[in-house]
Amino acid sequence: MKTLRYRIGDQVKPGILDQNEKIRDASSIVPDWDDQNVTVEKLDEVKQIDISSLPIVDKHDGIAPCVCKKSVGKFICIGLNYSDHAEETGMEVPPEPIIFFKATSAIIGPNDDVIIPKNSKKSDWEVELGVVIGKEAKYISEDQAQDHISGYCVVNDLSERAFQLEHAGQWVKGKSCDTFGPIGPYLVTKDEVADPQNLSMWLDVNGKRMQDGSTKTMVYGVNFLVSYLSKFMSLQPGDIISTGTPPGVGMGMKPQVFLNPGDEMKLGIEGMGEQVQRTVSA
Repeated sequence: MKTLRYRIGDQVKPGILDQNEKIRDASSIVPDWDDQNVTVEKLDEVKQIDISSLPIVDKHDGIAPCVCKKSVGKFICIGLNYSDHAEETGMEVPPEPIIFFKATSAIIGPNDDVIIPKNSKKSDWEVELGVVIGKEAKYISEDQAQDHISGYCVVNDLSERAFQLEHAGQWVKGKSCDTFGPIGPYLVTKDEVADPQNLSMWLDVNGKRMQDGSTKTMVYGVNFLVSYLSKFMSLQPGDIISTGTPPGVGMGMKPQVFLNPGDEMKLGIEGMGEQVQRTVSA
């Protein structure tokens, strides 16, 4: 099942994508796809409903973040988690996952404009597989991880590299700029993803393919990450884990290439839909 959130004027409504890729209005089932309704239990309940009985949405005003922004308690990111990406950056594969946070205020819809921050000279792109937690996880094993996952989504983990790496302190400064966290278009429930470690993923800038990778080259897989994180903090429904990016980021190119106002990013992951963002000045 693919759930989504769509805009009608100033309102955001919950939807489900049917087999013909038509949006169905799910507001008679749930008030929103928030932390109360992206749980494993609730989504299993919704799967039993005849989706064809729900009204078709003929018109809308855009796609909102696939999980309600106010319900995302933690936006956890994993650094240098693709062996080929670590190689392009000249950094070693870490002996344990590198964990950092992206502020939830960065979350936007999959096709919303991305604002290049003031004084930015090194804004960069990163297509990533997002994991949406659907059941509280504390001290769980790797074998238990799937029981706590609702599904997956596309994430663009935008980064301002100078803010991230050339200023003292943690990476969060370069990861949390407003609009630097597009998620969606869909939350794809885990039953539709046969193997999260075998998904093709890509990103284009202005029509040029920049990233063309696969989750096969993840160093630490989805189940390991959920288990690992649960040993340091509880994971709650609505939390998102962004699991790292394959090679092809602007920072890794020679010469380096970064985003400018007016650029267009288009990105996607196999079976999870696409995002398109235009960059604008702050």
